[in-house]
Amino acid sequence: MEKIVEVGEIIRLLNEDFVGEIEVTLIYVRNAFVMEQCEPSRVTEDIAIDEMRHMNWLADLIVKRGGKPTMGHKELDFGGDDLRGQLEKQIALETGGIEKYKQQIEAIDDAEVVGVLKHILDEEKRHRKEFRMRLERVEG
Repeated sequence: MEKIVEVGEIIRLLNEDFVGEIEVTLIYVRNAFVMEQCEPSRVTEDIAIDEMRHMNWLADLIVKRGGKPTMGHKELDFGGDDLRGQLEKQIALETGGIEKYKQQIEAIDDAEVVGVLKHILDEEKRHRKEFRMRLERVEG
């Protein structure tokens, strides 16, 4: 597979990531407020803060390469109003992010970008594990 070296394409991908982080942040912040149980709510809030950090890192990479962060996002799916549905949605969002970041790490030929994406990937894996643990407790 040929590596992506064109700066405009790297900026485009980073902007996709940035918007994805905006979306999950909004979903997690909202869900943290409406979750029925305190402990999953606090974990979701903490992870929302991590996602905000990811937004900052991605915005920094975008601006360093001459781009501007894109703020638009699609209509949000919060996973419903029950705890189980919310946690399932959040697990799915983390899984989607993990797959996207893995693909970009393999495709992009920019050491700084790849380094940041690897760090984000590690955090997304931890987030998914945290959400899965809470879902197991709900189901258990």
